Amino acid sequence: MKLRSLIAASGIVLTMAALLFVATIAKAQQVSDPRVADIVHAGKIRVGLFPPQTAKDPVTGELKSVWVEVARALAARIGVQLVLLEHPTPPKVVDCLKAGACDVVFLPFSAQVAQAGGFSSPFIELDFTYLVPQGSPIQSVADTDRLGLRIAAVRDHASTITLSRMLKQATLVYAVTPDATFDLLRTGQADVMVSTRNALLEYSTQLLGSRVLKDRYGTNLNRVVVPKDQPGRLAYISEFIEEAKASGLVQKALDRAGPRGIQVAPPGNFDERN
Repeated sequence: MKLRSLIAASGIVLTMAALLFVATIAKAQQVSDPRVADIVHAGKIRVGLFPPQTAKDPVTGELKSVWVEVARALAARIGVQLVLLEHPTPPKVVDCLKAGACDVVFLPFSAQVAQAGGFSSPFIELDFTYLVPQGSPIQSVADTDRLGLRIAAVRDHASTITLSRMLKQATLVYAVTPDATFDLLRTGQADVMVSTRNALLEYSTQLLGSRVLKDRYGTNLNRVVVPKDQPGRLAYISEFIEEAKASGLVQKALDRAGPRGIQVAPPGNFDERN
């Protein structure tokens, strides 16, 4: 009996020692990469999001989107807690990045944001296009730039900035948030609405007979943005993004959490930035 007890006790000690060894190795792996040592030391990564990145599950209320899924995968890879910080608009997440309150955010490249942060390679593509109401004669992007047409657009959004450089006759009517912009169309204060295809597909379900145009006038290449002068963190996250695309992680996140109307970006950190 004593021998059995000793053997059992030895087995427990060995098991505990093995678990401790595995935990030690895991911890060593987490801190072995100096490029994210500050995030590991903090024990969390703070990710800034804005609509439609903050789409919620209608039943559970849980944030559910490809941006959230990618953020979770990044936190798991580093081995830290994920903290999601919701903001109403893109400029607010840029402010969060500038203030050091966000570790990463998700945005397309722009010269303005480049003053505050560095960009990873793109991981998803979002088309810029139009939502038109029932009965509208507009069939394509080419039909939209005409005198008297009022286009509802989110102020300072990438889709708005891109379109403003192209328009010659139509007039932009601005609102601060996507919901307020949709209200301009819904209440007849605008004739069409522009945004990303995924956002417009969701709004189309709220406006009977409305259509999202099949063609596009631009593309949003969404990237991970880190605070300026963080080359190590940027290199680490760019590696993660390329691995996530190649492994199918981004596509699975799109299949699982959506939203509709988004594609995985091509591999590589190509020069085209928009």
